Formats: sequence, C-alpha cells, structure tokens
Amino acid sequence: MVMQRHHLTRAGIALALCLHHLVSAIEVPLDSNIQSELPQPPTITKQSVKDYIVDPRDNIFIECEAKGNPVPTFSWTRNGKFFNVAKDPKVSMRRRSGTLVIDFHSGGRPEDYEGEYQCFARNDYGTALSSKIHLQVSKSPLWPKEKVDVIEVDEGAPLSLQCNPPPGLPSPVIFWMSSSMEPIHQDKRVSQGQNGDLYFSNVMLQDAQTDYSCNARFHFTHTIQQKNPYTLKVKTKKPHNETSLRNHTDMYSARGITETTPSFMYPYGTSSSQMVLRGVDLLLECIASGVPAPDIMWYKKGGELPAGKTKLENFNKALRISNVSEEDSGEYFCLASNKMGSIRHTISVRVKAAPYWLDEPQNLILAPGEDGRLVCRANGNPKPAIQWLVNGEPIEASPPNPSREVAGDTIVFRDTQIGSSAVYQCNASNEHGYLLANAFVSVLDVPPRILAPRNQLIRVIQNNRTRLDCPFFGSPIPTLRWFKNGQGNTLDGGNYKAHENGSLEMNMARKEDQGIYTCVATNILGKAEAQVRLEVKDPTRIVRGPEDQVVKRGSMPRLHCRIKHDPTLKLTVTWLKDDAPLYMGNRMKKEDDGLTIYGVAEKDQGDYTCVASTELDKDSAKAYLTVLAVPANRLRDLPKERPDRPRDLELTDLAERSVRLTWIPGDDNNSPITDYIVQFEEDRFQPGMWHNHSRYPGSVNSAVLSLSPYVNYQFRVIAVNDVGSSLPSVPSERYQTNGARPEINPTGVQGAGTQKNNMEITWTPLNATQAYGPNLRYIVRWRRRDPRGSWYNETVKAPRHVVWNTPIYVPYEIKVQAENDFGRAPEPDTVIGYSGEDYPKAAPTDVRIRVLNSTAIALTWTRVHLDTIQGQLKEYRAYFWRDSSLLKNLWVSKKRQYVSFPGDRNRGIVSRLFPYSNYKLEMVVTNGRGDGPRSEVKEFPTPEGVPSSPRYLRIRQPNLESINLEWDHPEHPNGVLTGYNLRYQAFNGTKTGRTLVENFSPNQTRFTLQRTDPISRYRFFLRARTQVGEGEAIVEESPALLNEAYTKNHVDIATQGWFIGLMCAIALLVLILLIVCFIKRSRGGKYPVRDNKDEHLNPEDKNVEDGSFDYSDEDNKPLPNSQTSLDGTIKQQESDDSLVDYGEGGEGQFNEDGSFIGQYTVKKDKEETEGNESSEATSPVNAIYSLA
Repeated sequence: MVMQRHHLTRAGIALALCLHHLVSAIEVPLDSNIQSELPQPPTITKQSVKDYIVDPRDNIFIECEAKGNPVPTFSWTRNGKFFNVAKDPKVSMRRRSGTLVIDFHSGGRPEDYEGEYQCFARNDYGTALSSKIHLQVSKSPLWPKEKVDVIEVDEGAPLSLQCNPPPGLPSPVIFWMSSSMEPIHQDKRVSQGQNGDLYFSNVMLQDAQTDYSCNARFHFTHTIQQKNPYTLKVKTKKPHNETSLRNHTDMYSARGITETTPSFMYPYGTSSSQMVLRGVDLLLECIASGVPAPDIMWYKKGGELPAGKTKLENFNKALRISNVSEEDSGEYFCLASNKMGSIRHTISVRVKAAPYWLDEPQNLILAPGEDGRLVCRANGNPKPAIQWLVNGEPIEASPPNPSREVAGDTIVFRDTQIGSSAVYQCNASNEHGYLLANAFVSVLDVPPRILAPRNQLIRVIQNNRTRLDCPFFGSPIPTLRWFKNGQGNTLDGGNYKAHENGSLEMNMARKEDQGIYTCVATNILGKAEAQVRLEVKDPTRIVRGPEDQVVKRGSMPRLHCRIKHDPTLKLTVTWLKDDAPLYMGNRMKKEDDGLTIYGVAEKDQGDYTCVASTELDKDSAKAYLTVLAVPANRLRDLPKERPDRPRDLELTDLAERSVRLTWIPGDDNNSPITDYIVQFEEDRFQPGMWHNHSRYPGSVNSAVLSLSPYVNYQFRVIAVNDVGSSLPSVPSERYQTNGARPEINPTGVQGAGTQKNNMEITWTPLNATQAYGPNLRYIVRWRRRDPRGSWYNETVKAPRHVVWNTPIYVPYEIKVQAENDFGRAPEPDTVIGYSGEDYPKAAPTDVRIRVLNSTAIALTWTRVHLDTIQGQLKEYRAYFWRDSSLLKNLWVSKKRQYVSFPGDRNRGIVSRLFPYSNYKLEMVVTNGRGDGPRSEVKEFPTPEGVPSSPRYLRIRQPNLESINLEWDHPEHPNGVLTGYNLRYQAFNGTKTGRTLVENFSPNQTRFTLQRTDPISRYRFFLRARTQVGEGEAIVEESPALLNEAYTKNHVDIATQGWFIGLMCAIALLVLILLIVCFIKRSRGGKYPVRDNKDEHLNPEDKNVEDGSFDYSDEDNKPLPNSQTSLDGTIKQQESDDSLVDYGEGGEGQFNEDGSFIGQYTVKKDKEETEGNESSEATSPVNAIYSLA
C-alpha cells in the first residue's frame, strides 16, 4: 500500500490540487431554533446490528431511527424486495420511527421472518439507508440419539472423547461433567479442546473411576443438553497399590507404563495454516500425547510473540493473541516436550481484514455557488471496492448532475445550486464484509443571523483583557465587521483583534474604550447587526489593610480595612479568621473601614483577612493578631473550677431545615466561658448516642442550627472554660424534620479484588443525618472501563457488594448512589476500581550480580512484561541466603532474607551481607496478591572484610604487679584472621598515659601485663584483623582496687589512724553496755546459771578476755535425737519441759518481779539432760549478764 501512494496518476494529482483549493463547508450552530428552521436531509441515528440473532420466545424489534427536516418517512426491504408492512397483521412500525415490531403473542413462527432487512429514511432532500440487517432466530437443537459403547484403553495410551454438539445459533458453550454432574478435573494431562473434545495425553487407572458426559449450554434458551456419558475401562499391567506408588520415585514405571515421546493429537502432522480477520482474537491450539504428559511452549519464527497481546490458556495448550493486526502474520510453532523427547508443529497464520475506515464521509453543507467534496477512504485485505450511491441508488443510474464529479473514493462538487441536496452512500466491501456510510450534501441559502442576545452590556475592570462576542450564521458564510459609536472605520489592529468566529478582543481595556460597539454580518442575501455596550470600571483596592498586632487579653483591638472601589459597583466586605468565615458575635463589630473586637480573648488569636469584592473583581489583605494572656487582678487569687451546666433550653423559629436554640448560661466559677458545644441525639439509628453538632463562642447563648431531613432531634449544651467542660445540660424537647431524598452519595467508594475472580465494592455509608428518609439503600453500578460496555447494577443495604467471575485485574467504572423512599441522590461520580489480582506469571530474567564490597552487591535484571504481572506491580524482591562460609568448619545460618525494590525498576543494591561467604540469590516480582515465580538461582561469593570485635575481653588482677587478659575469637571473623592488636594506656582520674601497642598471633588469646604503676588503672582496646584491616574494638578497663590504702606501698592497716579510731569507738560502746547490764542486775535481774553451780570464772580463761562465754561440759552435750536451732541452741525433736524440771521435784518459786528463785541442781540422767534446754545460757545478752 505504501508503494501505491507513490504511483499516483496524472488525473489523481490534478484532482488533489483541485481539492486543496475547495472552500471549507459551513457548520450549522447547535442552536435548536436554527436547526428546526433549516432544511436537512435524513440521517440514520440508530439501527440494529448487522448480524441480528433474536430469541424465538420474544417479539422481534428491528430498530431504525432517523432525523431530518422535514421528519423522514420510513420503508423496508426484505431480501432485496420491498417489504409491505401494512399487509402483515403481525408487523407494525413505531410512530415517528422506522423500528419494526413483529408480534407473536397471537401465534406465528419467528422462523418465517428470517432474512436480510434494510431500512430507508426519506424526506424532500434525500434518502438515507441503514446497513443490511441479517435477522436469524436462535436455535438450540436436540442432541442426536446415539449409543455409546464402553471404551477400552490401555493405561498410558492417549485418548480423545468426541463431543460433536448439535449446531446451534449461536454456537453453544461446551463443558464436560460426569453423569452425577460433577465437573471433570482438567490439567495438563486431561483437558478440553476448542472443538469441545476431551483429550487425555495418557490414560491412568484412576480415569476409570468416573464417566464422562459432554454438555452444551445454549445462550438464548438458557438450557443445557447432555450427551450420553462415555464409560472407560482401563487395562493395566500391574494392580493398583497406593503404598507402592508412594514409595516409588517414578509413578509410571511403578505402574509398568512405558514412557513415550510426545506426539500431536491436535492438530495433526507437522504443519497447518490458519486465517484470521484483523481486529478479532486469534486462538492457536496444540494438544499432545505422551508419557509423562508433555509441556507445551509457544514461539514465533523470526521474532518474539506479540508483546502485550498474548495470553496462554488451557494449561499452555492454547495461545490467544487479542486484536490481531497485519503485523501478527507469520509462522508460529508449538513445542511439546517431556523427558523422552520433543516435537514441534508449525502454524502459518494469515491475517486478512474486512473493510475499515480511513476517512469516513461527513455531512457537507454548502451555500449556492460553493465547492466541496465527499471523501470515502477504506482499507482491508483484500483491498475493498468503493461504490457510491445517491439516495439509495447507484450513482451511475442517478440523473446526471453537472456540478458533481466522481473520482474513485472522492466526489467533487463545483458551483452547487439549490436543489442539489441529496444523501450519498459509500459502500466499501471485500470478501470478508462491507461498510456503509451515509453523508448528505445540503445546499442552503440563509441570510445572516446574529445568534447573540441583542443590546448586551459588558462591564470590565480597567486594564484587564476583555472580549466582545458576536456569534453569527448564514449561507453563504457572512463576513463580519466591528464598529464603535457608529463610526465608519472597521476595528482591527492596535488594541483590537477581530477573530473569525465573530469575537472582538481587547488586550487592555481603557477608559476611552467605553462605548457602543456594533457587529455587522453580511452576505449576498442581506445583513444583520447587533450592539454591545462596554463599560470600563475602576478596580477594587484596599488602600489601608490590617496590620499585625500584639494585644493584652481584655483589650479592644481594631483592624483597619479602608477600600477604594468603583461607586457604580456594589461592594461587599467580608472577614476571615484563619481562612474561614469569621463568626460575628456580640463582641465583633464590623465597620465601614475596619473591625473592632471587644474584650479580646486568647481564642481570638489568629490570621484575620479582609476581603473586598464586587461582581467583577476583589482584593484582600491579611494580618496576624497575637493575644497575651494577662488575667484580671480580681480573678488571680480566686479558685477556678469548671462551669456549671447551661439550663432552660428552648427551641424557637422552627423551620424545615433549621431551628433556633436558646439557653441560659451557668456560673463560670471564676474562669470565663470560652465555648459552648451543642450536641444532638436522634432516636432512629443510634438512640442514646450524642453527637457534636456545632461549637459557638462563649459570648453567645442563642444559635440557629442547621438540620437534616428525617431526623427526630434532641439537643443539649456543654459549657467550656480553661479548667474544663461542664456537665451536659438537661436535653431540650424533640423536634422532628420531614423526609427528603438524599442529597449526597456515599464517600470512599473503592473497588478492589479480594480474590482473583472478584471485585469487592465498598464505601462509607451515610450516617443518620445524611439518610434523609426511611429504608436507606444503595444502588451499585459497575461496568468494564469501556464506553461501549453495559452497566450492571444491584441494590443493597450493606456498605459492600462483591462482583464475581471478573477477569484478572481489569479496570471497572463504579458508581454508588444513595436512595430512600423519597427518591435518589444526585448522579454519583464515577470511581475506577480494579478486579482481583493473580500471582505474576513471569520471573525476572538476565539477573546479573556485581560485587561492590565485602558486604554489598549491585543487581541488575530484565523486567517482566507488564501483561504477566496480573495486577499492580508493587516491587521486585531479591531473596538471598548465606549458603556457607569460606572458612572451614564455621556454622552459618541459612535463613532466607529479602530486599525490596519498589516500583518498575531494573537495578538495586543488596547490603548487610556477611563477608567471606558463599551466597545464593533469586528474584521475583510481587503484586498485591503475592510473589510470582522465582528466577534462576544465582551464586556469588563475598570477599574478605574486617572482623567483628572479639566475643569478650576478661581482666583479672591476681596481685598488684600484674594484670591477666583473656579473650575469645570474634563471632564473625569475616575472613582469615591474621592476628590481634592490643592498645592500652594507664589513667588516673583525668590524667592518661601514652598508648602502648601489642600484636599477637591469631591463635593467641591470653596476655599478662606487668604493671609499672600500682596506683593507676588501665584501659584496653583489643581488635582482631584480617588481610583487609582491623575490625571493631572491644574496650574494657581494669577494675578499681577495693581499698585505696592497699595500693599505697603496703602500709599496715593496724597503724592507720582511721582504724584506731574505729576500735576505740567499739570499745566505748561495749563499756557502756556492760554498765547498763550491771545496773539492771542490781535492781533484780535474773541470776546467771553459773552462780547456782557455785563455779567461779577463771581469770585466765581466754574466753573471758575476748568477751565470749562458753556454757558447755561433758554432761551437757547434745543428745542423738536433738537438733541445732538456727541460733546455735540445742533442741529436742519434741519438748514438753517446764520450769518445774529445774528443781529437785518440788514446785519452782518466783519472787515478786518474776525472777526464778528455785535451787538449780545439775542432774546426770537423761531427764536432767533434757531439762537443760535454756535459751538464756546461749544468748549473747545472758552471757553479758553472767560477766556482770
């Protein structure tokens, strides 16, 4: 086709030059008044599809609508002959329409009306044609009766079960099930072909566990017809044994099945061809047998598969190429392979094309004497033939027209005259189809008309750009000129610019530009004019705006706003606080030139903006007001509390959407009330639940509240001061508003898939004040994002709807509209949602690794094609794990880690690796569903790095002359250790000595330091090193000595002054204690036991010297049954002794102060021994008594 464009004939060149000089056609304005007055040939606006299949159970409607002036009349042909609608009582035509209605309620056969229909729309100016509509009645024939024998097949052999469904119109949908209506499981071994047959790549014994029935579902009748089921009998060489199959590595060899190379079951042979039309989907299929079941892969000779258009189906056995074009022609081949071998089948694809438009002819409106042309260019394969018709008849058979010349795909009109109006049809056809387009030529002679309103007033601000509009129409096209104040000079140039559409533009409007402008439209049939008055106004300016101020609380600041404006324009002055409208309470006073705030408070602090506006322009100025918190003297020392609750709530000014609420403030309790919070409660949706309605300054006690329809309101008020909030007031009486249709639609509308075959539509539901009426519900509408797609809808009450059986991740247009019993909300906005995602189908390829350093690598890869992502691409992920260390016998964790690379990118960096290690890495692409398949595993080593710090460094000081150091190897050597480096320095307080260095072999882990200074401490820095360098240091300090005196030249502790003083203090305390005990004894204290024995202390007893007293003898040793108590005394296991036992059988006696006065006698027998349990003898206090 490109070559043909270069070989134009001389006639074609002449024609092209002629057409270049043709006058452009007239455009009729959209003004309905003008269109209703102008004559117009017919135009087809609606018609049925070319291939029209109808349901035999319904009436038949064949659509044909057209417009024109006068209103067109309609007629039909059937199978090329005139169809007399009036003669058939079952057929009628809609009023003011050409749509045929064929009614079968009174009987009749729809099949009798099959055929080819064409609609003709006529008026005085021509005839328009519809396309030829081929009407067919849907058919769903019964399955032919046939006897199906049991099919015997060897295990491992291929098998195909034929379906051969009855031919339906349209073709039925085929699927396989068992006779018990269970779907047949399909995989790469068992699958259904495009022809409906069921193919087994190899038959297994379990295939005989069910029967197989082909089912056909017919679209219009919604019926399913089932074929007699097939029964399989599988002959096997070995009995079925689950245990042997589980224990055997090869399922087929365990069953005695011979493994075979693949062979094609469909298509047959090594090559085939297929023809497809441009714009439709191409489906290529290869089904192969073999043991094991073969894998299918697809290729295109001489290039890649078409990018973005291909999709693998039916377990890779089918290749679908959507919307094919001529570039998709070529040879494709499928490769079937298993471990026994592979075969290939080549499919030669030829792309033909039904006609499609390059230039579709357009309607042409001309004035008498003007030239024009109709162009009809179409392409296809083979090249379509172009045929011109006029008013439905071949142009060759029409009356001659000297102003018309046909040149192939172009009709040229020269010097057209009234009466030449007609409708032309262009038919482009080839063996694959045809196109039919109507384009009328209308010759009009219309005097000029001004379409703008008469005597317009245009007001503009001085020095602004402005435009005066004067739309016009006429045939021939009028010329338009502008004049000012009736002067004869045309306005164009300088400050003025005249446009072809009739507008007059001024770059800068000046005072002298004021006046009356006249636009005059003229053609050979007359003229029309209109006037526009232009007024130039002074701009609005703030000559003195507010200024930033700092004021004290309680003062009266004034914010200036002096304005200059055009006195003929209405001025409006508004104030904003923090960019929101300022509430003008009783403390705010707006004046002509400013704003005064009385008793300013901290809440008044903020930005204040003065906005001066007219209907033409506006100006603004802003200032910031700072309020200093200076409390009044009388309140400074008074206790402040939360305010009392407001009271006596009253509702007045009751209206449909508003009510006035008034209350009496409570006591502020010495802290001024800053705010009032109005709350409401309604008893329909959330009874008992209070919601904030609005907030008002503390200076007001009345407010007009905005209300919503269909709410039974009850209000309460809360007062707020600097201390806190009051208790809520007693609620007001209730006020019920009438219902209405909703005014807003739900927000937060979203569409997202929760599974790969659905889309969940959710939204934020309307609350109680937005429902506006009873029985609130939501109309959910959705369609594929295609202007030609059909809308689906569902009405629900819950804020959620799930759409099932959606394609994977396609965009949908979604609308959610609120509705109650009073009506629907306005038309909602369209939101774009997406159906569910599926896992990505492809893995990144060509993964390359470049080592940056010992802990990081750089990655590059080839990105996957967007069509394989099946969702929204989130990130690429690199999974990596440490496989081993390059150091022998070093255990490593093989925990998998990953690094994310968000977005569609092809490079990244993986860091925080362990040096001197072997790593493995693989990549995936991730969408919202999860990870896709993994790429090929890549292996790489990391070079040596610096080691980590040693695990520990222990310091011991066995004496004052030496320090022993002990350490362990680093936890992460990160390479081959070459040794250790020890740096240390002495320090005493803030003074430090010079740094000394020691180097050790990699196997040395101990070191003894000979101290040169017994007073100072030492700080040690120990590092391991590899060939790369030294690693991180572990830092420790030698411990401080317990006694500073011990470090000072071994001075004897007994000679120290502090020790002598401590001993003296202890001796003094003992002496005082002895004196106290002596005084107690002289006043009647208990007698010590030793006095009763008449034994005297030996002054030479060493125990007396050291202050201890040992009360024990041979006769008072512990008995075998006794046990020592925690305080050193001896007790028996069971003791029932009493003070009586201490006498000689007589009853003991006590004196007046309770001391024991009985005579004590030591007994030698067991009973005496057992009675000698005395807590006094072993008590330190009693020992002191004895000494006294």
